[in-house]
Amino acid sequence: MIVFPNCKINLGLNVIRKRDDGFHDLETVFYPLAIKDALEIIPQPDATTSTSFTKSGITIEGKAEDNLCLKAYHLLKKDFSHLPNIQLYLHKVIPMGAGLGGGSSDGAYTLKLINQKFQLGLSAEKLMDYAQQLGSDCPFFIINQPCFATGRGELLQKIDLDLSAYHFVIVNPGIHVHTGWAFQQLSGRTQRPDSYKLSAIIQQSIETWKDELINDFEKPVVEKYPEIKTIKEKLYAAGALYASMSGSGSTVYGLFASKPVTGNSFPANYFVKLL
Repeated sequence: MIVFPNCKINLGLNVIRKRDDGFHDLETVFYPLAIKDALEIIPQPDATTSTSFTKSGITIEGKAEDNLCLKAYHLLKKDFSHLPNIQLYLHKVIPMGAGLGGGSSDGAYTLKLINQKFQLGLSAEKLMDYAQQLGSDCPFFIINQPCFATGRGELLQKIDLDLSAYHFVIVNPGIHVHTGWAFQQLSGRTQRPDSYKLSAIIQQSIETWKDELINDFEKPVVEKYPEIKTIKEKLYAAGALYASMSGSGSTVYGLFASKPVTGNSFPANYFVKLL
């Protein structure tokens, strides 16, 4: 059985405060996009064969046992001991460390796929509980619809936001931005006034977003990686109604009213996708 975990972008990202538990309260809008990995699960025919994980496509750094797909399997195996050992195969297309939530999506889709294939009968709410144990962004991919997110990003409220009439250009320069570092750059900054309401801004005309819909990570990340500012400027020059960095970077996206012509605007080693 094969599924295709998709990515997301952040429409605005307001980091509100650092919490006593070391995490941060934030608010953002998650919006799903159709850049997809491929994930396959095959039951092991031999009960004595252990669960395996195979990967292809974009290189995935780190140990296999730290991958969220394997973690998702073992999380369910603790509560459903009858689950057989499986072969997990992941073909990676979504850029890593890019602010697109690809790893979180892979983990969440593993939960959903195991639930479906082995008929565990888990509700969406229960799947979200498991997903939250994998990571803050993971519960979103259980819902996989536009959501206003608060808390660490795990408190989700579906919103009526349809951008299907627009075109997206997704540009990733191959820079891996570490989320922990990005949060550190926000310490000691002046907080936004209480009058700033991201939930209200997102419902305004898209033409107003350029001046009002802000990602707090963008300024410090651009200071370290000026290429990101260049990408954003090129998207606006090509006619984007709105352009922003997603998450803690380094992906930048542009939202266009008509199909854009970007030509050879970006270096050949960049990941560029028109949706």
